Amino acid sequence: MLDIGWSELVVIGIVALIVIGPKELPGVIRSVGRGVAKLRTMAGEFRMQFDDAMREAELHDVKKSFDDMKSAADSAAAGFADPAAMIRDEVRGAVEGAAASAEQAGGGEAGSTLQRIEADIRALESEAAAPEAPKAGGAA
Repeated sequence: MLDIGWSELVVIGIVALIVIGPKELPGVIRSVGRGVAKLRTMAGEFRMQFDDAMREAELHDVKKSFDDMKSAADSAAAGFADPAAMIRDEVRGAVEGAAASAEQAGGGEAGSTLQRIEADIRALESEAAAPEAPKAGGAA
């Protein structure tokens, strides 16, 4: 802070004693001490506010990175929201593609196989949509 050695303090003390006088010197020293204490208190408060602001800025950056990660996870999870629907769409697309190629080839047996697969898919969809019925013949 201030580079004041003992020799400078002695010179300042002698000058203060001569200028102020021995009667008023204790009161002046007390006032200077209070002023220095107030300056130290204000400097401490400023340092605390500055540290709080820095901590808050760091927390803001951390919160922003967590929000970015959360939005990325949410967007990734949205693609997997209904895996059964994704599988059903893929199977349906494969069946339709196979049916189209079978029609082009004119295959009668391939067409009947595809019709059976489509019927099985519809049956599975209707089973999945209907609630489970209580099993008959259960022990009472």
